[in-house]
Amino acid sequence: MTQNRNILVIEDDPQERVALVRTLEEWGYAPTGVSGGEEGIREMAERGFRLLIISFDAPGLDAGGLLGQAKGGEDPAEVLFVSKTAPVEAAVEMMKAGALDFMIKPVDSEQLSHHVQRVFQSAIRGEDSDRGRRKRSSIQIVAQDPGMLKILDLARQVADSRASVLIQGESGTGKELIARYIHENSGRRQGPFVAVNCAALPETLLESELFGHEKGAFTGAIATKPGKFELAAGGTILLDEVTEMPLHLQSKFLRVLQEREIDRIGGRRPIPVDIRVIATTNRDMKETIEKKEFREDLYYRLNVIPLLLPSLRNRCVDIPVLARHFVEKYNDLDGRSVKDLAPDAIQKIMSLPLKGNVRELENIIERAVLLCDGELIRPADLFCDDISTCEAGGEVPGGEGFTGDFASRQLKDVEKNLIFQTLDETNGNRTHAAKILGISVRTLRNKLNEYKEGIDA
Repeated sequence: MTQNRNILVIEDDPQERVALVRTLEEWGYAPTGVSGGEEGIREMAERGFRLLIISFDAPGLDAGGLLGQAKGGEDPAEVLFVSKTAPVEAAVEMMKAGALDFMIKPVDSEQLSHHVQRVFQSAIRGEDSDRGRRKRSSIQIVAQDPGMLKILDLARQVADSRASVLIQGESGTGKELIARYIHENSGRRQGPFVAVNCAALPETLLESELFGHEKGAFTGAIATKPGKFELAAGGTILLDEVTEMPLHLQSKFLRVLQEREIDRIGGRRPIPVDIRVIATTNRDMKETIEKKEFREDLYYRLNVIPLLLPSLRNRCVDIPVLARHFVEKYNDLDGRSVKDLAPDAIQKIMSLPLKGNVRELENIIERAVLLCDGELIRPADLFCDDISTCEAGGEVPGGEGFTGDFASRQLKDVEKNLIFQTLDETNGNRTHAAKILGISVRTLRNKLNEYKEGIDA
């Protein structure tokens, strides 16, 4: 069976239409050029097209209608818009509705070739449907909340475009997981996924890490080093906590988004990069702009596809589902056989503030699975993240809720027993025990020294 290599070009400018058709023919495709939307609809009714390239500026063009018709048939086609201007709102609207990308004229031939090849390679592999992409994605996101499901649906819709994505949300809401989900559901899934935490690197190192440097560019640059932007070529780069990027680097980053090229430190010429940019932050972007900590023009370049992740407190329906998911996860990882959470344990979890969101919930369940000595997790198996700040009047093993000095002594005993039990479960591995307890290794070491001093006294 001959593969469908048909491409429909809707372009009102005759010279641009002819040039684009000839280019596509040279690349081995079967393009058909028309001057307007009505002609395009007639062509679509007569034959099947794998890809539509549409000039958004064509007079009288119903862009939304053409996009809907292309995507709504039995054999849906991808749609690529081109435009002389940069109508950001229209571009976002079209990509949310399922457009592949929104390119600015004059169209970059390498970028166009990348899009066309990706469309037809996806057709060969049978990966052009959302269902196919979901089956191939290794990223599992557990959600039943309607708002979260809507975010996941939007993430799938825009996954195949080059549009920048800005994911905002509190710490622990799963921003990096959503970024990986977008990558896994895109045509770039075979390419690298490079994550950079802008808050974790000193300002003096961040520029070199992102943009790379040439040999001899500065003291200590003994060899040429490609940056993260180059290493992400053909794939996706995630800039985590992007609001922590220094202002002078923000201007260089803006150029990457505008020109799709980078300048190494000490470099003599720009280097083209083919990347998808996803950025995350847990801060209020508008507040950082008002404080002059983040460039407004960079914000608009990043915020083409905005995703605002709700806190776990605002998606309460997902708490029991996630809790049971983590029980299964840590049963497998730790060789346990906990069957479920008791109803009163679920009720206790639902009452927690969960300021750490999904990450905090996962820590709580991991500890509970390790400490549970039966088939069901009970409220006594659940401890808050910082065991040194648990309320004395709260529910603790071996007591009905105590007050005063006696309560304080009881709580210290519970804390001590919990630490030693966790160390026993982890075969004395302090790093793993500290992670389960939700404290630092230093805090754990200090606690153990405290207990030792008590014995020596």
